[in-house]
Amino acid sequence: MGRVTLQTIAEELGVSRTTVSNAYSRPNQLTPALRERILETAARLGYGGPDAAARTLRKGQAGAIGLLFTEPLGFVLSDEFAVSFLHGVAETAEEHHVGVVLTSVQGGDKGLDTVKNAVVDGFCIYCCADDTRATDVIRQRNLPIVHTYQVSDADASYAAIDDHQAAAAAAQHLLDLGHDRIAVIADCGLPPGHLGPLDRAAIEAYPESDSRSRLAGYLDAYTAAGLDPQALQFVYASSNTMGAGNAAMAHLLEQMPWPTGVLAGTDVLALGALTALDVHGLTPGREISVVGLDDIPRASQAGLTTIRQPGRQKGRTAASLLLDPPADPDERRVVLPTELVARESTGPPPGLDLRS
Repeated sequence: MGRVTLQTIAEELGVSRTTVSNAYSRPNQLTPALRERILETAARLGYGGPDAAARTLRKGQAGAIGLLFTEPLGFVLSDEFAVSFLHGVAETAEEHHVGVVLTSVQGGDKGLDTVKNAVVDGFCIYCCADDTRATDVIRQRNLPIVHTYQVSDADASYAAIDDHQAAAAAAQHLLDLGHDRIAVIADCGLPPGHLGPLDRAAIEAYPESDSRSRLAGYLDAYTAAGLDPQALQFVYASSNTMGAGNAAMAHLLEQMPWPTGVLAGTDVLALGALTALDVHGLTPGREISVVGLDDIPRASQAGLTTIRQPGRQKGRTAASLLLDPPADPDERRVVLPTELVARESTGPPPGLDLRS
């Protein structure tokens, strides 16, 4: 026998092709007995079911959502916060009986074909640059987009935190402890190890709006305290890795005088900074205080003070906005709560006892 099709089964049973198709796509249209006869005949003839790609084209739905990253997927799956976010997306997708497709674009056209050809019903964009070509491709495909950061476009959908507020809270924590000699560690496209004031020009060099918001939050809190913004030092890390955070902290320790407090753009960078302090025999929270942002599992284990954002909830919310978008556009822009989690890595600067 040649290739078995719906028509083959229909002829075998003496029913219409539509009746056989309904056994798979509209079972409520058939009696249980008839559907069972069709499925048994299909199994006997070796039919595995309707072609998924053809069914997708007919229905106009893929039954899957896409997640777009700008890092290699291997790196994404090793990032604790990204994995927490993925868990949330997967949970919501399973509840809606749809799949999840991971895609990555890494500058230029690399990975762009994957975005063009992905069989999905929409995309969740995870921390991509504002002007990424992949975003343009998705829009050209007329697919819905949900961002994981705040977007100024009135028609945009996002599940985000207020990155500016979160960063300002981290800076305010150090200021309340009495620190005024503070440095910032963050990764961007500038030369790693470069040290200079955190000014507006440095902030605008960042391609991602969430990173710009965090840096602006640090700077605004510092200047609101009446401190000279030129004194807020900024060291560029080569990437969002512990190794890069370690190198950036080591670079700061070559400067005199040392900062008494360090604000890291992510927990991963902060954990790297802690390893550098350990190598130099320095105790976090005593000689130098360190604050991260995210509250990944390792932050608690390391005693890292940080700003907690709900990764799993962010993933669930982003997927829900794609799969079941609210009718009210205002409800498609969700800002999730953050909170300061103070641990052992922060304390008053050396020589200052707030208890006195």
